[in-house]
Formats: sequence, structure tokens, C-alpha cells
Amino acid sequence: MLHATVPVSQVFSRIAGAAWMASTLGLGITACLGGPTAQAAVVSLDFEGINASYPTEDFAAIQAFYNGGTSSAGTSGTNFGVSFGENALALCLNQLRERCSNTSRGGLGEPSSRTGALFFLSGSETFLNFPSGFRTGFGFNYSSLNYNGRVDVHEGLNGSGNVLAAIDLLPNASDCPGYEAGFCPFTPAGVLFSGTARSIGFGGVANQIVFDDVTFGSAKPGPDGTAVPSPLPLLGPAAAFGYSRSLRQRIQGRGRALAKATALA
Repeated sequence: MLHATVPVSQVFSRIAGAAWMASTLGLGITACLGGPTAQAAVVSLDFEGINASYPTEDFAAIQAFYNGGTSSAGTSGTNFGVSFGENALALCLNQLRERCSNTSRGGLGEPSSRTGALFFLSGSETFLNFPSGFRTGFGFNYSSLNYNGRVDVHEGLNGSGNVLAAIDLLPNASDCPGYEAGFCPFTPAGVLFSGTARSIGFGGVANQIVFDDVTFGSAKPGPDGTAVPSPLPLLGPAAAFGYSRSLRQRIQGRGRALAKATALA
């Protein structure tokens, strides 16, 4: 049975009815990376401040906001050498007195990380590139209402090279009363791995999964990511590759079924 599909970017108008939209992304990094070699300190991206304002019914592509350039909104941040794929967007998150999408942290998590998150509207995944590399672990928070998702940690840029780790993401959202958001709350996930990673693939059905507090150097998301949550999926490169490929095929199958159902509606 195919669930009714509600996009994460659905916005509820304060004046009349429900409107459909995609919103804002804001990206903030809460620790320094150090030199050009693979970083060892914990680094957390909270996706705040990329759009020019909050709340907003627009959304910005992250682009080179944290790589010495700007987002599509013309905003810029510190150059940490982190960039995102063309389809990586900022989503505006609801708060108690603000409505801008169908997604919210529900008042949970770091107070400084409750208005922006990462999502995509096209394709089956988006990539984060970190050319200097990172080690040890990777963590994040996510929200998905109906569909599975995945995160792959890659040895090379843009999803190339060996898959160092992979995480299967199950639907976890259940709505948060008072926030008018179907995609709420967010759940932490993380993984430890060996080697040096240089890109991350965030996968799922477009407009159906949201990520926040993307953290390098720890499997626990957030700026205090020094502890490791349990249980964690720990996959070697070979197992992770097969695991990721199998999940990718399942997600693509769901996407085709969804497209067919939409066409028949």
C-alpha cells in the first residue's frame, strides 16, 4: 500500500489554506578544521543562516557558502573547505510562532539549530564534499515520514572510491503538536569507520527526507559530539558497498512506484 505523500517543504499559510513550497537552508559550523590534512576535531554543521532571512518561503542552494564562496542567496560564511552538490538546499524549519514548511525540530535539539536543515528536491541523493578529509566517525539528525533513506561515507569526492560506511534510515517522523509539521521530530544516527573520508551521500526520496547537525569526527551529532550513541551500524568497506547498493535499488524502486502512482492519479 502506497502512503499518501506529503513533502517536507509543504508550508501552511498564516492567512488562508495550505500552500506548497520549498524553503531555506542555513549552514553553520561550530568548530575549526585545522590545517590541510584530515581533521581530527569534532565539526558540526547546523544549517543556520544560509538564507537571507527567517522565516522565508524561498530556499537557497548551499553551493560554496562554506567553501570561500556564496549560496544562491548571495550569503557567505567562513571558508571551511566544505561544499555541497547542486541540488543541496536549505529548508526553513517551523517554530512555535513561525510557519514556513512541513518540518520542525519540535523544540528539541540545540536551540541554535532549530530554523534550518538540509534537503533536496531533485534526484535520489545529494553530496557533501570535504576534500581535506575527515576520520573516526560521522553523525547527523534526520526526519522522514514515509520512506527509507540512506547515508554513505565515501573515500573519494562526489561519492567516488570505496564506501567506508553506510547507514540505513527508517521512517521516524510522527508530527509534533503545536508546530504544524509532519516531519518532526528528528532522530540521531551515526557511524564509526576506518580510513579517511572525503564525501558523504545523503539519499532518499526527493522532498521526503531532511538532515540536520551533520557532524564530522564523531558518531554523535552536534557540537558536543564526543560520545558515541548506541547501537551504531559499523560496516566495513565491502559490506558497506553491498549494503548501500541494495538500499539504493530499493529507494529507486520506491521512487518509480511513486512516479507511476502520481501519473495515474
